[in-house]
Amino acid sequence: MHPLISERWSPRALDPSAKVTDEQLESLFEAARWAASSGNTQPARWLVGRRGDPSFQQIFDALRPGNQSWAGAASALIVGCVVTEDETGRPMPKPDYVLGLAGQNLVLQAVAEGLVAHQMGGFSPEAIAASFGLPPTARAVVVIAVGVLGSPSLLPEDLAAREVAPRVRKPLSELVFTDTWGSAAF
Repeated sequence: MHPLISERWSPRALDPSAKVTDEQLESLFEAARWAASSGNTQPARWLVGRRGDPSFQQIFDALRPGNQSWAGAASALIVGCVVTEDETGRPMPKPDYVLGLAGQNLVLQAVAEGLVAHQMGGFSPEAIAASFGLPPTARAVVVIAVGVLGSPSLLPEDLAAREVAPRVRKPLSELVFTDTWGSAAF
């Protein structure tokens, strides 16, 4: 497995004094821009807030309390959105899947830049839509905290324990099948 993949993880302990440069952020979005998309439709859109600016606060305010307990230390908060129709009003093919591809490109570029990223579903898409004025054909799907790895001691006790726990993944035998569903391929 490529080191960018094996080194990727979703820490919550972020250095609250670290800053991500505009060049680093631009490289993340450039990587996302080059993700595959059905028919080159490119339905992924992004909102970005840098710690201390109004956009960051709007995104932070939309997070659920559990994510607010740590995400304020991020250098940037990014919202991944999809547009659901093209310019002619036709539905975009599989926009959430395409956003997932773009999001993974963004996260892996963060790893390449020496940064960390944590993707979250725990937020209010409605709050994002209202505060940023999303059109009816756009939908917020994910929030990504980006920053520099910090000390687990900065986290609440329950999250600090999770931060240092070993990473666990299901074995391939539970994920990849052949012949029939449940018949392990590996």
